[in-house]
Amino acid sequence: MNIKQAKQEIANTLKAYLAKDSLGNYRIPPVRQRPILLMGPPGIGKTQIMEQAAAENGVGLVAYTITHHTRQSAIGLPFVEHRSYGGEDTAVTEYTMSEILASVYRLMEYTGLKEGILFLDEINCVSETLAPMMLQFLQCKTFGNQRLPEGWLIVAAGNPPEYNKSVRDFDVVTLDRVRRIDVTEDFAVWKEYAVRKGVHGAVVSYLDIKKDCFYRVETTADGLQFVTARGWEDLSELLTVYEALGMRAGREVIGQYLQLPRIAKDFANYLDLYYKYQRTYHVNDILSGHWQKATASELRAAPFDETLSVLGLLFARLSEAARAARKQDAFVTALHGTLLTLRGRLDEGAEPVPVLDSLAEAQRTRLRLERDAGRLAGEHRDLLQREINLLEDYRKRLQSEMPLTPESAMAKVREWFGAETKARGALGAQAGAQFDNAFRFLEESLGQGQELVIFVTELTAGYDTSWFIENFGCDAYFRHNRELLFDDTRHRLREEIAAAKKAEQSEEN
Repeated sequence: MNIKQAKQEIANTLKAYLAKDSLGNYRIPPVRQRPILLMGPPGIGKTQIMEQAAAENGVGLVAYTITHHTRQSAIGLPFVEHRSYGGEDTAVTEYTMSEILASVYRLMEYTGLKEGILFLDEINCVSETLAPMMLQFLQCKTFGNQRLPEGWLIVAAGNPPEYNKSVRDFDVVTLDRVRRIDVTEDFAVWKEYAVRKGVHGAVVSYLDIKKDCFYRVETTADGLQFVTARGWEDLSELLTVYEALGMRAGREVIGQYLQLPRIAKDFANYLDLYYKYQRTYHVNDILSGHWQKATASELRAAPFDETLSVLGLLFARLSEAARAARKQDAFVTALHGTLLTLRGRLDEGAEPVPVLDSLAEAQRTRLRLERDAGRLAGEHRDLLQREINLLEDYRKRLQSEMPLTPESAMAKVREWFGAETKARGALGAQAGAQFDNAFRFLEESLGQGQELVIFVTELTAGYDTSWFIENFGCDAYFRHNRELLFDDTRHRLREEIAAAKKAEQSEEN
């Protein structure tokens, strides 16, 4: 199955394993709660879906790369305990608590979360001395004489032997006690994630054209060469920061992330074209509604790959604008809830400055606990940090204007909060204008052709763009929506358009 299906299976398993009967007992007893064993090639997102599953299901996450452990750190250290059996004193060897299990208990105590996921990565690459202990743990959920707490799902991940020379085979006894899920790479699923995460537009549009370059592992005379989903995402982060710093990534740098030379070279060439299309088509001018007629004519005559790249450029920029509006909307909604709490406490006679202090501290505590619980996604982290910063800013402003009555203090806060709601409206209006201008440009350059259907399909599938259209509307989108085709026809459309343009160019020549 693909990584999205695997994530859903983990969520379903959590719900089933944590379900309780009327007496408060787990409906599936812990002894029958089989660990999940994810097997799949490296770099396809096995670790990331653990973080997502924990966050979305409100449970804790403790993650370990098991190859970093020795037998002692995993099982604990032996010590001598004196006991009495049958009236005789006897020295007995026991073990201290495993570092791994101690981490679970520590997270439970610190966060208050009693249930969660214990994720053990590279499970089939453990050392020879540790292997028996890990197999025992998968079978019995114990390290030495210490047991994993109830309410914790074990998920282990490993790579097939063709990707890692250090792997160890599982015996039948172990496999009969786990639920094995074989995960395969899937570009369509990754693209959905990539668009939502804001992966660089050049990466998404390149892979949209050359899907067979998404994930490859090849054995050559020069050794193992590969490109993975992790490599593409890490490269995307670098490209984004390089652009912000006014720098460009060369072929050598790209090859450090895409470790299959022919794909690294091909993407480097495409990246040069991508930047060229940005300059040639003046994307900023298009989105502001001030393009030259020659620009529209140039796109009309462009080959299909170039047209698709320009569509990708426009989609990436619209996604950025929609994402900014969505994040501001989420921030305003969260801050509004916090300010309702402020108003309630002021109505009870509390002083405004101490209340703002306590609200900011509560959010700092939440930020810390969710980070320690292993379920703090980057966007949620940023939202909490923004709220903390603004609450502290409100407190400083109120302090500078003291003394104030609770009523006048709340009036000031409402006034300042109004600036955030205005920012949300401004971002929405700006994005809406860019959507309209993009459609007008494409209609002028491409007419009502099927390229526009592809563009509408991308907007529909995009997380931020679909959110924006649903919440702010877009008349141009709805005009073309009747022409929207199902996803399974998209590939056929592209082939037909490419063939038609190729035929036209052949006739002209």
